[in-house]
Amino acid sequence: MKFRIKAIASACMLAICSLAAAEPAQEFMLDNGMKIIVKEDHRAPTAAHMIWYRIGSMDELNGTTGVAHALEHMMFKGTKSLKPGEFSARVAALGGRENAFTSKDYTGYYQQIEKSRLEAVMALEADRMANLVFDKEEFSREIRVVMEERRLRTDDQPQGKLNEALNAAAFKAHPYHHPIVGWMNDLQNMTVDDARAWHDRWYAPNNAVMVVTGDVDAQQVKALAEKHFGKITRKRIPVTKPQEEPVQEGIRRVTVKAPAENPYVALAFKVPTLRDVEKDDDVHALDVLSAVLDGFDNARLPARLVRTERVANSVGASYSANARGPVLFVLDGVPAAGTSTEQLEKLLRAEVQRIAQEGVTEGELRRVKNQLIASQIYKRDSIFGQAMEIGVMEMTGISHRQIDRIIEKLGQVTAQQVQAVAAKYFNDDQLTVATLVPLPLADKKPAAPPAGLRH
Repeated sequence: MKFRIKAIASACMLAICSLAAAEPAQEFMLDNGMKIIVKEDHRAPTAAHMIWYRIGSMDELNGTTGVAHALEHMMFKGTKSLKPGEFSARVAALGGRENAFTSKDYTGYYQQIEKSRLEAVMALEADRMANLVFDKEEFSREIRVVMEERRLRTDDQPQGKLNEALNAAAFKAHPYHHPIVGWMNDLQNMTVDDARAWHDRWYAPNNAVMVVTGDVDAQQVKALAEKHFGKITRKRIPVTKPQEEPVQEGIRRVTVKAPAENPYVALAFKVPTLRDVEKDDDVHALDVLSAVLDGFDNARLPARLVRTERVANSVGASYSANARGPVLFVLDGVPAAGTSTEQLEKLLRAEVQRIAQEGVTEGELRRVKNQLIASQIYKRDSIFGQAMEIGVMEMTGISHRQIDRIIEKLGQVTAQQVQAVAAKYFNDDQLTVATLVPLPLADKKPAAPPAGLRH
């Protein structure tokens, strides 16, 4: 074990040193306001090309929830020069793969290709930014795919239903209250004009960031971006009003009854979002706390509750500080036979309380930070992973130039800081509890994925 810990620590130091020596990403700005970020990595003759729009489900209005995701589907349904489905067919013919994703905070589109094919996919992406066609019949077919996607991933999934209910209970005023896929009634009443209006309002070069990583030359990427995106006219992007979540006063509880094999409970605590890498020390300490609880093989939650006391079949802790809006630190678990969800709820909170009272040892902290930092660094072995990391940071208000500094700040977290955040944020006034009450499983086969499901 001592050898393994030293090996991990040594690997971390080598990775950090190689990271410092790596070529930094380069940033350019087109005259129309489109930001271009290029990270050269010449280990393989491939490239990842992404277009990120700073618009997601949090920007939707009541009555049209799900429109950001619906438009994502329509982006593959033809332009003035491409037929429906031809975009994907051309990328495949180039030997690449492509897809898209919608989140609460942003919408992104990507292609992974051999480096000489970069200009071809860039031209395709610019075409649908400027020349998307909105056919009523195509929209009618695609919105049915979206509704089926909602049924498959939420309505027919007990934990999907519970997570949706948890967010709706935790956030009363903030638009994170709404699911990314949208409420079913809104989808049923959505029109092609809703999707067109969303595209016309938000899909503009000055509301987008291009990220390119891989075996490319940054100056050549800049020239290609100018060629294909520089001619697209910037738009006047609406200024959205802040929708701050009011202070919570007391525990909120929600119960979901659904066909399921096991009960389940999730505890969501309101904690800080990363806004300033240098000043937000609590955010870095919460990252470390999450890893102490559930970040490696012998982390506290599974070690005690699953393997030692055997009161849970599974347990977890999750926290991500990168968001445009408020974030949650979630403890969750499936109780073992003989343990109730109420009991597991208390046991999960007790583990955090134990850290608040007793702290963590220097040895435990060192092991956890080594593994946490290693995981942050090693995920960059992927060209695609590097592009994703840059894009998420930029979309949530943190410069990509701060990525390495975050790793340094994680390494500086002290045991006292971990103990302090465990005592500060995990109280009743910041807690929403969602409990799944299992109903008998229906005797039927699971539904097949809907035709056209993209991701």
